[in-house]
Amino acid sequence: MDKRIWLQGVCTMYELEQKAKNAINKKAIIGDDIDFNQYKNDKVTHNKIQNISDVNDNEADEFLNVGLDIKGNNQSSFLLKDHSIVHCNSKSKNIELCGISEALGKHEWLKDYIWKAVNVDTDKYTARTYLNTNEGYFIRSLENTKNEQPVQSCLYISKDGVSQNVHNILIAEKNSELNVITGCATSHGLLSGLHVGVSEFYIKEGACVTFTMIHDWNKNINVRPRTVVHVEKNATFISNFICLKPAGNLQMNPITYLNGEGATARLNSIMVSKPDSNMDIGGKVILNAPKTRAEIISRAVSTGGRIVARGSLAGKFPGIKAHLECKGLILAEGMIHAIPEIEAYMPGVEMSHEAAVGKINPEEIEYLMARGLDEEEAVSTIVRGFLNVDIKGLPDKLVQQIDETIKETEKDMF
Repeated sequence: MDKRIWLQGVCTMYELEQKAKNAINKKAIIGDDIDFNQYKNDKVTHNKIQNISDVNDNEADEFLNVGLDIKGNNQSSFLLKDHSIVHCNSKSKNIELCGISEALGKHEWLKDYIWKAVNVDTDKYTARTYLNTNEGYFIRSLENTKNEQPVQSCLYISKDGVSQNVHNILIAEKNSELNVITGCATSHGLLSGLHVGVSEFYIKEGACVTFTMIHDWNKNINVRPRTVVHVEKNATFISNFICLKPAGNLQMNPITYLNGEGATARLNSIMVSKPDSNMDIGGKVILNAPKTRAEIISRAVSTGGRIVARGSLAGKFPGIKAHLECKGLILAEGMIHAIPEIEAYMPGVEMSHEAAVGKINPEEIEYLMARGLDEEEAVSTIVRGFLNVDIKGLPDKLVQQIDETIKETEKDMF
């Protein structure tokens, strides 16, 4: 390697490290006061397993709750447990799947992507991940390929007090189709933990990515995903976020840039906040090119917890179309704060939003009870209908699993 190129790389790494160190105490939002010192710094490692079906029964059930089917023999799968990649296997010649450290060793060109979408000094969580990365996945769909079977990924914390700092890269090459189901979860009964996930997605021209994230945390876990997505010409990014279980403190606000003409983004989120849960969840789409389209749809239910539901659209070219819809339902004493935002920088944009927070209409309950349902069944039916956002591209098995989870959620409401 040319010495000047090597020196340039060293200088860049040094500059990034200094930025990260300067930002290590930079708060993400007012009141964000998580103390890193309460978490262990020791690396927690586990042995690899050759076959994903070899995980123990208890963990298999927990993985299935977040979309990782250990019996999916034809599916590519990635499992990170605490700080170790315990399983990684691509079943498709069209998909490259490995850990981020392995990918960096294999591909010199990856330096043009890593830490280019997300700034290391965005906040103290991105800084912490840059300074102390505990692996992550690298997913790449090859050009002009269609992958019907989803890639399964699970980021799992099994030990108390663990801080899991993950860095993920996803690249969908030109005219490829990719479906990813990723779950984030903790072992049952875990008392404390911190998950920080920095993800950088690059959706190339004409590509289509459906990315479904399912969270299943314990009530004392702090969670800080940080995601930025770049979408090129005539490409599509569909994001589905589902969190139906308690989460101690969950804060995320992914940003999607529609940088190419005709690019499209659809962000769907379904969340239920139970007592002692604190969720600050959003999504922002920046329409940076002509004929771009965006839709943000969120459904929030509080059964005693706190939800801040953010949504933001920024239109920077005439002729763009975008819509934001945020609806909340309060079933017990809790709080939902809907924050829809629209920014228009040019004439000729077409953007709209609607936000509503309320309770179940007693007349709806009476109507269903008059047709033979008892009160509990009537409320459950209404809640299920409220949470039913049309999420395209999900496999039937996962849809069934989500439906079962909603049923369990309904039981907990009473």
